[in-house]
Amino acid sequence: MFQMFYKSGLFSSVMWGAMLLMGAKAMAAETMSVVEELTIVPLSETNQQPAVSSSIEEQEPALMAQIPADGSETNLLEQIKDYNRSGRNSFGQVTSVNDLLDVSPGDWAYDALRELVEEYKCIVGYPDRTFRGNRPTTRYEFAAGLRACLDRIQELIAAGGSVTEEDLEKLRTLIQQFDAELAVLGTRVDNLDSRVAFLEDHQFSTTTKLEGQVIFGLASVLTGDDANGNEIDEVPVLGNRVRLELNTSFTGDDLLFTRLSAGNFPEFRDVTGTFEGEIGFAQPEGNDVRLEVLYYSFPIGENTQGIVMASGGAADDFASTVNLLDGDGAEGSVSAFGTRNPIYFPVGDVGAAVTTQLGDVFELSLGYLAGDASNPAEGNGLFDGSYSALGQLVISPIEGLDIGLTYIHGYNQLDTETGSNLSNFRGLVEGLTGRKVSTSSNSYGIELSWQLSQNIVVGGWGGYTNARTLSTAGDQINRGSLDIWNWAATLGFPDLGKEGNLGGIIVGMEPRVTDSNIILPGGIANEDDDTSLHIEAFYQYQITDNIAITPGIIWLTAPNHNDNNDDLVIGTIRATFSF
Repeated sequence: MFQMFYKSGLFSSVMWGAMLLMGAKAMAAETMSVVEELTIVPLSETNQQPAVSSSIEEQEPALMAQIPADGSETNLLEQIKDYNRSGRNSFGQVTSVNDLLDVSPGDWAYDALRELVEEYKCIVGYPDRTFRGNRPTTRYEFAAGLRACLDRIQELIAAGGSVTEEDLEKLRTLIQQFDAELAVLGTRVDNLDSRVAFLEDHQFSTTTKLEGQVIFGLASVLTGDDANGNEIDEVPVLGNRVRLELNTSFTGDDLLFTRLSAGNFPEFRDVTGTFEGEIGFAQPEGNDVRLEVLYYSFPIGENTQGIVMASGGAADDFASTVNLLDGDGAEGSVSAFGTRNPIYFPVGDVGAAVTTQLGDVFELSLGYLAGDASNPAEGNGLFDGSYSALGQLVISPIEGLDIGLTYIHGYNQLDTETGSNLSNFRGLVEGLTGRKVSTSSNSYGIELSWQLSQNIVVGGWGGYTNARTLSTAGDQINRGSLDIWNWAATLGFPDLGKEGNLGGIIVGMEPRVTDSNIILPGGIANEDDDTSLHIEAFYQYQITDNIAITPGIIWLTAPNHNDNNDDLVIGTIRATFSF
């Protein structure tokens, strides 16, 4: 998130540079735009004399030595001293914001300050070190730049440098014209210092930052059949998901992450009869508060990050999902399938991982997560129970293009809670037989995200899983294997219509069993003979920095990969409040 406003142009960045050089903490932040393109160049890089830290009173002899014998510049010296001494008490000189008009490039003052900047290297604004004098600036920003030049010329005089009488005359005139704004800047610095001190004294914790997220979700099946071919009633539901997150750092480079969550938004598979089209922010827990995630991340060397997950660990905690539309249900895609390649989903709960940057092009992630690590019974635990081992390489050959290559080996980690019932094989067998079956699986994925322009990002993924049964569920399931495929193509539109907005389109096939030699009880088909398409569109509208409204629609053809079922359409509106 951090955006740039271009309205103020060169002098915007020039003035912000001046503010930073003067040591102001967010000076006049309430009235000036933030310009992230700003570059501040140390005085040593300008080949000028070093800054002098002494006060104006201490420098008075050196300043006086530079003033002509007739004393014509005495008033200028007194004005500089006055602004250092008492200008901060003159806030009342400006009575209306309407009085603070922009300074345009055609103004005399604009050209005068530009000449001073170029002559004395007071401030340098843009990365190419150019003075872009073709855009207007506010009077506050102009005054900040003027103040920087006053300080710089003061330093040069004190160090024995020369300043022309013509330039001193320009400074005198500029000071007179921007008297009010110079005073206001000093007052605002004092006010901000007081506010910062108050916040530091009353903050939640010296090491912990509290963040939160609340989702109100409204959704309904608009039309379609369930997995058994029965028409679904249109029953709108309203639910919520709440997350409170504690971000704690002890060294500045580490992170102890704790998430508490609660929710009551239902899973639609209870009425659709399929895992396809599941809502991404579903959390049907009756608003019971629980510890959802707990992990500790820390640096290992300059380019490597380690992470230890004690609860709720997931692949996206340490490996990129390479998908612009992945907002974990709160942002981006409104469906679970649209957030990421489904092969990521079974990975979890407790374990460790490392991620390392290999130059500017490669990022390698390796992780191990056990599913029943806290259970001391036989067949469970950290190494004897279900687990997933993930390895991923993300390649970024050019700016804006990321390609992920993912491999996951899993033991009893097969079901993704997306796609057909057959693809969630272990849960299906348990429902049919009342017993669990052990599986071993190998999943392979490729993910891509390519930013074609500032407002267009194309992406997608493909995933393949080969799974084998390792037990027979009480002789009711034979030993065999099955192949599961999924794919998606995505199109993202960042800042669509407004900065911070996001539009998205997803077209794909949720997990489908394409081949199997496992015989299921009751003569149930062991393969998905037909193909269902997942078609989704959403538009996330950012009302404020903390409030977003996202309408979305999910259209499933041949639900549960069965052509006998009528198309299923689910509509939803998500309101996300973050703090």
